Amino acid sequence: MPSFQTRLKITALLPGNPPEAVMEAAVEALETRHHVESNQLQIAGGVPQLNLRFLVEATEYNGENQQARESAGMMRDAVERVALTGSLMVLRRNRGRWAPI
Repeated sequence: MPSFQTRLKITALLPGNPPEAVMEAAVEALETRHHVESNQLQIAGGVPQLNLRFLVEATEYNGENQQARESAGMMRDAVERVALTGSLMVLRRNRGRWAPI
């Protein structure tokens, strides 16, 4: 199964939400469609960034990429209920390297 990764910048928490609600929302949203391999919070350029790896059912290359993009968008929508977000990247694992799709 192809492996994908999302990188979503988090710019602020919405009032009344604890920090852990951000990752919980992201993982919960992706798990409705895919197996989430890992998740972590990193600081990139002083800004928190969620990194989630997930698997997409193997079909055909462009369809897999489209499904990953749609799922990343759905994940971002879920996170935006608890936090303000910045840029979103979707990457695909290809020959041992992560490449944007």
